[in-house]
Amino acid sequence: MHQKIVILDFGSQVTQLIARRVRELNIYCEIFPWNKIPAMGEETKGVILSGSPFSVHQTDAPMPDLSTILGKFPVLGICYGAQLLAKQNGGEVVRSTHREYGRAHLMSRDAQSILMKGIPADSQVWMSHGDTILNAGLNTAVICSTADVAVAGYERSDVKAFGLQFHPEVYHSTDGTAMIRNFVVDVCGCAQDWTPDSFVDETVSALRAQIGGDTVIMGLSGGVDSTVAAVLIQQAIGDNLQCIFVDNGLLRKNEFQDVMHSYRDLGLNVTGVDATSRFYAALSGVSDPELKRKAIGKAFIEVFDEESKKHTNAAWLGQGTIYPDVIESVSHSGGPSQTIKSHHNVGGLPDYMQLKIVEPLRLLFKDEVRRVGRALHIPSFILDRHPFPGPGLGIRILGDITPDKVQLLQDADAIWIQALRDADLYTSVWQAGAILLPIYSVGVMGDERTYERTVALRAVSSTDGMTADWSRLPHDFLAKVSNDIINKVKGVNRVVYDISSKPPATIEWE
Repeated sequence: MHQKIVILDFGSQVTQLIARRVRELNIYCEIFPWNKIPAMGEETKGVILSGSPFSVHQTDAPMPDLSTILGKFPVLGICYGAQLLAKQNGGEVVRSTHREYGRAHLMSRDAQSILMKGIPADSQVWMSHGDTILNAGLNTAVICSTADVAVAGYERSDVKAFGLQFHPEVYHSTDGTAMIRNFVVDVCGCAQDWTPDSFVDETVSALRAQIGGDTVIMGLSGGVDSTVAAVLIQQAIGDNLQCIFVDNGLLRKNEFQDVMHSYRDLGLNVTGVDATSRFYAALSGVSDPELKRKAIGKAFIEVFDEESKKHTNAAWLGQGTIYPDVIESVSHSGGPSQTIKSHHNVGGLPDYMQLKIVEPLRLLFKDEVRRVGRALHIPSFILDRHPFPGPGLGIRILGDITPDKVQLLQDADAIWIQALRDADLYTSVWQAGAILLPIYSVGVMGDERTYERTVALRAVSSTDGMTADWSRLPHDFLAKVSNDIINKVKGVNRVVYDISSKPPATIEWE
């Protein structure tokens, strides 16, 4: 069992970034809600307390009993976590006279503090809090300050506990990863041995023990996640993995045929199922995005239920669920983080479907999945594919779904994706797609007036999908794509480019 860091989530929307920074250091970690503190054995080497939208002064603020942790494990409190540690240590935490948000620079730091080792005296940090620590309590010493925050960081001498008022996990804290490394490696003593190769070895062993001689039905989507999950399961159980690739009529242009060919080249046992008419019937007249997702998910499960019955000894359904799917679909592990949207492959199966779920990638971020895929020697042209939503074009057509709309969007999307490839821009973009808007606009083609549809183009840069920024693509390139779509896709006379980041927007429009 790997050494690990436990992260207690107090509801911050960037708690996952703490996990990412720890994972980037080749150290395993898990996130748990503050009100469900797990039993911690010898594999636990330290605990990190996240930020929170709460104030420690609120009557309903998270106030866990940390007595079972402090003194037994090193603890690092971040923002709210630091304020909580200070308050419970008899310190003084007060409302700020003004909200402290944005960039700040360390004005001083204690170079002798193990947490501040190697950190420049003027290091940039990111503040985001409404309360201020005036005094961190008994046996504490200030280890860093900014011009406006006297207690930007502190440590306790009686226990291995540290508090940082700023967020070291975010990109704008330029030396934040170094501070986290100082904590997890130098304070906690973690070995940096959680690598893609070790994940493969341990996961394959765990899958063999979990599945035994049973048969797994694996739903493949054509994407990176399900492909990597399938290859992992195949390495564990061989021919006892039976893969099914469903054509739901909402895939990209020619994707069904291309992906089937790729899967067979990987040596996977794959059966193709054309369920297009079934999905279109389930979506008939449905416009609400959540209802569309649920309709697609329900149809997907029904198809798999029927296919699984063809394998009398099938006991498991394999899925390529990854961490962001889980985080965005439910409050993490039952904790306080806000639900963003549901995902079609998260939340379990109906009682009538007699299959257990196996999800070997459930705790991995997207970039980690790709690294594991490379350790499995999966070809780059598969691993470097952009993420594609499970509901497919069903959530890229705003409004109800019809075959004509799907074909129109497939044609526009194919031009968009091929243009990115031709211009050597595909790999510099994390995810791209076209969206069919429920908007008609006036145009002029030749001497005729048109009244046709609008297509939005979306391209973002990201590492894991939790946050994303719109891609700054060349204007001439965008102009050419717009011209090609309008000229070649009948029914479109206007193309727009989405320049929204996540947050506040999401990557998909629905």
